[in-house]
Amino acid sequence: MKVVLIGSMYPPYAWGGAEKAIAMLAEALVRKGHNVVVVTLHPGYLERTEERNGIRIYHLPLDNLYWPFTRETKPRPLMRIAWHLREMWNWKAARRVGRILDLEAPDVVHTHNIGGFSVAIWRAVKEREIQLVHTLHDYYLLCPRTTLYRRGKSCESRCVGCRLLTASRRAASRVPDEIVSVSRFTLDKHKSLGFFPNAGSRVIYNIQSRDLDGMQTVPTGSHAGGLGFGFIGRIEPEKGLEVVLEATRRLIRPEWRLTIAGKGTPAYVRRLAQKYGDERIHWLGFATAAEFYPAVDVVVIPSRWNEPLPYVCVESLHEGKSLICAQVGGIPEIAQLSKVVEYCQAGNVEELARVMNRALDDQIRWKQNIPPASVALEPFTEEVVVARYLSAYRSENEGRETNSADRKKCAS
Repeated sequence: MKVVLIGSMYPPYAWGGAEKAIAMLAEALVRKGHNVVVVTLHPGYLERTEERNGIRIYHLPLDNLYWPFTRETKPRPLMRIAWHLREMWNWKAARRVGRILDLEAPDVVHTHNIGGFSVAIWRAVKEREIQLVHTLHDYYLLCPRTTLYRRGKSCESRCVGCRLLTASRRAASRVPDEIVSVSRFTLDKHKSLGFFPNAGSRVIYNIQSRDLDGMQTVPTGSHAGGLGFGFIGRIEPEKGLEVVLEATRRLIRPEWRLTIAGKGTPAYVRRLAQKYGDERIHWLGFATAAEFYPAVDVVVIPSRWNEPLPYVCVESLHEGKSLICAQVGGIPEIAQLSKVVEYCQAGNVEELARVMNRALDDQIRWKQNIPPASVALEPFTEEVVVARYLSAYRSENEGRETNSADRKKCAS
């Protein structure tokens, strides 16, 4: 089967879990003997093509006013509005993608994050009568900011601006043949708002397997300095790191430390580091899993927005780490597989501090470092994920919704 995968970014221009997921899926499909082509964006001005790991990759320039990914400063408001207006229907991007589809003639097109391409590329696919599968990694179709998060909290309903700027996306949601979501929460959110009335739908988690390369083995309870809490991810307000930092000021026992791995806008990171200058707080900057996980006992996932499925949650399961998670979005679907997990209300400093204090009072339990049984992690394996995607690729009228037995297996 020949598959064209389309995503806003692809290594080496990677930003988060969605980019990692598309790369892992592409390489897994190649290992299964399929012909894979990737179409992605890059910050340059010319189209270019390369072959890497058995995959032909088309790097296209962004047909809009500025490169919005990995920016360290925000453009001016009027510039952002103009960007989003063009993003409503980017016919230039659709034309570029159409030329590639004519050249490659795939059996199926599988889109992921399409910010910068716009939903116009879906029409280019269906004009050529090609099977179209789309994976939901965020709320791009519902919200121009992709997060449904504004002014420090998740949006209970969509504002007028969101509805206007995404009107073309709702109309275009009739186009895909199959919709895949990385969490049940995210799929239900889109369905409840009337998106994808004609598409089959299913939940397929991202591939995640334990990468032992460079991983140090740290015996249980061997960390110096008491219980090690950790945060890894993008450092931005909606990720909730400041909630964790504020909670550390309410910890009763002194034998704790907090390790922070990730990048954000320099001004924001600098402000946090200056405000929370405790010597027990260690800022690693960008760090690999091999550098981060051996240094922590408890991973804190304090997201303030309805995060569909943070990669760190699945990584933490494979590393056997205990979890403290905000009870939002798709996080509880995965976190419940952990041997030791507690939840707190998103953004609630006092509640998070209470959970962290309970962990400090029971350090032996929280330092267990035991991964879930292999059967619980099966839905994240390459074998299972690829098989489920191949089923979606081949599905025209069957599989309109995974049956309840299959959903239970995914969740357990």
